[in-house]
Amino acid sequence: MVGDPKFLPHPVEVIGRLIQFLRAKIESLAGQNPFLLRLGGTFLTIFIVSISCGSGWLIEQWFLKGHYLLIPNQIRYILLVIALASSLAAKSLSQSVLKILASLNTNPAQENLFLARKGLSHIVGRDVETLSKGEILRATAESASENAVDGIFAPLFWMMIGIFFWSKSTTLPGPLAMAWFFKASSTIDSMLGYKVGKLRWLGESGAILDDFLTFIPCRLVLLTLPFVSKNWMKAPSIIKAAWKDGVKDISPNSGLSEAIFAHCTDIQMGGLNKYKNSYIFKPLLALDAPPASKKSVKKIINLYPKLEILWLSMMILIFIRAQ
Repeated sequence: MVGDPKFLPHPVEVIGRLIQFLRAKIESLAGQNPFLLRLGGTFLTIFIVSISCGSGWLIEQWFLKGHYLLIPNQIRYILLVIALASSLAAKSLSQSVLKILASLNTNPAQENLFLARKGLSHIVGRDVETLSKGEILRATAESASENAVDGIFAPLFWMMIGIFFWSKSTTLPGPLAMAWFFKASSTIDSMLGYKVGKLRWLGESGAILDDFLTFIPCRLVLLTLPFVSKNWMKAPSIIKAAWKDGVKDISPNSGLSEAIFAHCTDIQMGGLNKYKNSYIFKPLLALDAPPASKKSVKKIINLYPKLEILWLSMMILIFIRAQ
């Protein structure tokens, strides 16, 4: 499975540190003024995505023109593939999910809820300190579903857009530039996109941009995931049911992302979640399905490589037909 390499500093870590630095400066200057916080948040968003996209573009130009520097083709290809892989979180997401499941042994005497909650806290935004085994499994299933779109298929979609740009001119942003453009937006949203305190205004522009960039990839996952599931012959009815459930969520994307995985893997999702001492009820998805189990959660991550292969195959076919 394609995933981000662990032996190099991850671009998201660099982006995250820069966001933290700019956030501190903006909050210090803007105080409690909503207008200044919005203005600062807009500047932060534009600056971060521009730096990320521009860095990717510079690497691409180095890749395309490296022969002038007498750099062997093999080295250039390897480095570009590593950079592209850093944008896809399939392997790291699967490993995080499996680590949580491994902490929940079938023998009650061996269950380690502390480790499971600790692992879960790295991939969800809700409070996890008091979650039961069943709630941990549900949260893991929901995060594995939503993060599949944010961490795998949305950046893959924007890579495809970059390849399309390259088919027109190699001076345009390519797959790496567009993937890093999306990852920057997603990181801003994950760090600042909360409607609490100053972030209500500071993170507004980043959240709007992330919703916009995820809109099409999310719906493509909705339309294609059933065709790599065991119930592929019922794809139209699965898509219809997932859409009906997913649009009830206040988020334009996360509800649909979770709903299609819920229906394809037969897991009931949704319910009451706690976020920083406040409770939010998420619409129930796949109401007639059983609660999440270790086995059913594994079905979610087993769909990742299948859908990646389908998308890449479709991309290659479209590219060939366009020539």
